[in-house]
Amino acid sequence: MPPELQLHNSLHHRREKFVPQDPSMVTMYVCGPTVYDIPHIGNARSAVTFDVLYRLLGVHYGKQRVKYVRNITDVDDKINAASLDRGISIRELTDETYDHYRLAMRELGVMPPVIEPRVTETMPEIIAFIARLIDTEHAYYAEGHVLFDVTSASQVGDYVYGQLSGRSRDDMIAGARVEIAPFKRDPADFVLWKPSPPELPGWDSPWGFGRPGWHIECSAMIERHLGITIDIHGGGNDLVFPHHENECAQSACAHEGAALARYWVHNGMLTVDGQKMSKSLGNFITVQDVMDWGIPGEALRYYMLKTHYRQPMDFSKAGLGTAWRELDKFYAALRKAQIGSQSGQPQASQPLAGQPQAGQPLAGQPPDKDAAPLPAAFHQALSDDLNTPLAIRHLHDYAKEAQHGSTAAALALQQAGAVMGILATPLGDWFALSDEASDPATDPAIADLLRQRDEARRARNFAEADRLRDALTARGVKIQDRPL
Repeated sequence: MPPELQLHNSLHHRREKFVPQDPSMVTMYVCGPTVYDIPHIGNARSAVTFDVLYRLLGVHYGKQRVKYVRNITDVDDKINAASLDRGISIRELTDETYDHYRLAMRELGVMPPVIEPRVTETMPEIIAFIARLIDTEHAYYAEGHVLFDVTSASQVGDYVYGQLSGRSRDDMIAGARVEIAPFKRDPADFVLWKPSPPELPGWDSPWGFGRPGWHIECSAMIERHLGITIDIHGGGNDLVFPHHENECAQSACAHEGAALARYWVHNGMLTVDGQKMSKSLGNFITVQDVMDWGIPGEALRYYMLKTHYRQPMDFSKAGLGTAWRELDKFYAALRKAQIGSQSGQPQASQPLAGQPQAGQPLAGQPPDKDAAPLPAAFHQALSDDLNTPLAIRHLHDYAKEAQHGSTAAALALQQAGAVMGILATPLGDWFALSDEASDPATDPAIADLLRQRDEARRARNFAEADRLRDALTARGVKIQDRPL
């Protein structure tokens, strides 16, 4: 018998046994990217977390019985501002940014969702959803805007406004990120529809030419693609309030108190060297930055999985380098047992369906429900609220046994790795990227990076010198500069 799947449910603030409404079709929705800038490593952490959950649900229920939706927000004030700043059309910006996101996901071995809807493709459903809230007196029109009346959601069925976030009314008003406009009935009321000037995106509606507010978009996409009540809703814990709380409220009011989601799952935030990541602090790191350092995306993915998804994660280049070297040991164990292909596509796992053709995907499809059972200890750890740190300890145990000649342990390592989204890169390709078998002092790749950095410093191109230092640090090379 497989272990019970347990998930921490933010709605009830406790760990609960996961029981889907319908085991023949498990439904999951995760808030995806707002496509105004290239994805950073904080975005990557959420995507990796829910990719592991998607893979694990496939193990428990079968890949074809999991309907995973991750949206693309392509209507947003940040998009409008970025488009104006760069002097390109909004469509050019969102298409370009989405391409960056898609390629970053490929590098990280993140499987595509079953459905990836765009807000711009969901406008009829959004407008119909808002109209329903007006008809049931949970929303009102004021000065070109439609606003949700939060006082109407004080008790709707089993839902009480603030139930998900656990915030008091004063805290919710203070943290609502909404303008206290004079036409609001209540300071906490939030926008469902707002007017658009001619130069901004807009759609015709009963309330004039305009565009949707942030929160209504996800509720409408969930209803269209997954139904009224879904099994799992996921996202970063920075979305609990106001975004997810307001989703709960408007969906309950639109559906006579029916819950939007039965399980709410949230990942913790990511810092860099102990500080909040921001461009102003100079510690803003994108997935592309990591790739530019010469670090495989699989190493970044594995590094993130070393911290439990609900806990804060502190990113450091040294920690990333350590994660890469640990992956080297796993691949060395597979090579020792002659498990995995030497080049080309992996034998045990097939490429990810729907991924771009350029480059090799870094993870294959996970085992299905009907495949051979996962290693018991690993399966138990991962089913216990995605305890990836404990699961990784078991990977180390399997690798150690494989190095001592156990083929069974090597197969367990590879099979467990597939659920984690790792260890499917062909061995020859992996070791071509890796410094596992080389001394940093004699590694040609490191020598070339050192040469390039020396040239950058002599040219006083310190930004490039700093970038190359990061690449070397991530490879485990410490640099002590001397005056030029």
